[in-house]
Amino acid sequence: MRILAYRFSAFGDVAMTMPVFREFLEQNPNVEIVMVTRSNFEALFTDLERVIFKGIDLDDYKGFLGLRKLAKELLDEFRPNYIADLHDVIRTKILDKIYVRKGHKVFKINKGKEEKEELTDVWNLDKIQLKKTVERYADVFREMGFRVELSHQLRPQSNEKSGIGFAPFAQHKGKMLPLEKSFELVKILAQKYPIYFFGGGKNETETLEKWERQIPNTKSLAGKLNLSEELKKIAQLEVMISMDSANMHLASIVGTRCISIWGSTHPYAGFLGFGQSEDDVVQINDLTCRPCSVFGDKECYRGDWACLEEISVQQIIDKI
Repeated sequence: MRILAYRFSAFGDVAMTMPVFREFLEQNPNVEIVMVTRSNFEALFTDLERVIFKGIDLDDYKGFLGLRKLAKELLDEFRPNYIADLHDVIRTKILDKIYVRKGHKVFKINKGKEEKEELTDVWNLDKIQLKKTVERYADVFREMGFRVELSHQLRPQSNEKSGIGFAPFAQHKGKMLPLEKSFELVKILAQKYPIYFFGGGKNETETLEKWERQIPNTKSLAGKLNLSEELKKIAQLEVMISMDSANMHLASIVGTRCISIWGSTHPYAGFLGFGQSEDDVVQINDLTCRPCSVFGDKECYRGDWACLEEISVQQIIDKI
C-alpha cells in the first residue's frame, strides 16, 4: 500500500510528522509513504525506511494551473492507494479537490481550529489540553483504516552525550525569551557545562558568534552545519534548551530531552515535541491571558509581554 502525504510548511510542523511516520510504518509493515514537502526538509526523513521523499519548490507550482500540474505529476509518478492532506490550507485544499474529481478519496487532518480559537480567547479562563498535533497526524492514518498507537516516548540516537544545546530564537516575538535573559542564562550555565548555540539566518548567526566571543566555554554552530549534521549534534547533547520552535522538534526526532520555554503559546494547543515531558516545560502558569496565540504571532494583549518577561533565569536553571 502506498500513501501520498503532503505538508508544505512550517519546518517544525513538518518535523513533527517524522516520529508519527516512524511508529506508523513499524506497525504497518506493508505500507510506504511518499512525503511531499519542501526540498530542504529531506534530512528529516533519511533514516526512515519506506518513506519516499519528494522535495519540491512551491514556486514551480504557482496558482491553480501549477497545482494541477503538481497533482498530475504526483499521480503519474507514485500511483498512490491513499492520499493524506496533513496541512489543510488553501493550496492543499485545491490539490484535494483535484484528486477527488479524479476519483480518489482524500483523508484530511482535523486541525481543531474552533477549539484553538476558544483556547486562545483571553476571556476564556477554562483552559484545557487539546489533542496533540502528532495524534492529529495519526488520526489521518486511522481514518484510512490503519492501526497506529503512538508511544510518545523519546528514542535516543546516541549513547554518548555531553554539553547543552541552546536555541534562543523563534520566528515570532511571542515565543522568544528576551535576549538579555538568554545571555545571562548562558553566562551561568557555561561556568559548568559546554554550551552549543543553534540558529539560522544572518542576524541570528551574528548574535550567536558575538556571544561565543564574550562567553567562555561556548561555541556557535549557527550557519555552520547542514540539517543532517545539526540532527547528529543534537543527538549527542545531554539536553537541548529551545523556545516553542523547530529545535524542540529536532530534539524529539533524535531522542534528546528538551527544556522548552513558552510565552504567548502553550503546550495545551498540542505542539509540545513528540516524547517531550511537561515537566521540562518552562512557563508562567498563573497568567489567565495565556495562551493568547497558537503560533506566537499576535501582539501582546496586555502590552507588557508578562508571559516572557516574568520567566526567571533561575526557573530554567532549576530544570537543567
